[in-house]
Amino acid sequence: MPPSRAARATLVALTPEGKVALGGAEVGISTFPFRIGRDSRGRARPAPRTLRDRRKPASQRSNDLYLEETTEPFQVSRQHLQIQHNGTRYVLVDRESTCGTIVEGTVIGGQHHGGAVDLSDGDVIIVGTAKSPYVFKFRLR
Repeated sequence: MPPSRAARATLVALTPEGKVALGGAEVGISTFPFRIGRDSRGRARPAPRTLRDRRKPASQRSNDLYLEETTEPFQVSRQHLQIQHNGTRYVLVDRESTCGTIVEGTVIGGQHHGGAVDLSDGDVIIVGTAKSPYVFKFRLR
């Protein structure tokens, strides 16, 4: 069933690292495409967290949500994925990431190939491989 016009897309954290990344249990998605990627400046910080890039105006940022990783190999690429809203559909697009994105157990993209999948309410999204600490649930409210 397609989402209604009033449906609000959210990402809900399913891991402690995800909660730190979102700055709470969930984050609403109000602009599309909503882009997620790794913060490339964050190696010196001890814990994964979201960083909002304040160096550039919003129109020039590479991502809307920055995930920080401090140890290699990285799970999250600098420009990892985006969520698009195409009228009645929500689509996750892997932005040619290295490790890909797992949606409901299916690997999307990876090895710099990209890929896309329609999102449904309740879909579980793992940013990177199955070992990634960044696990979220896509919700329409």
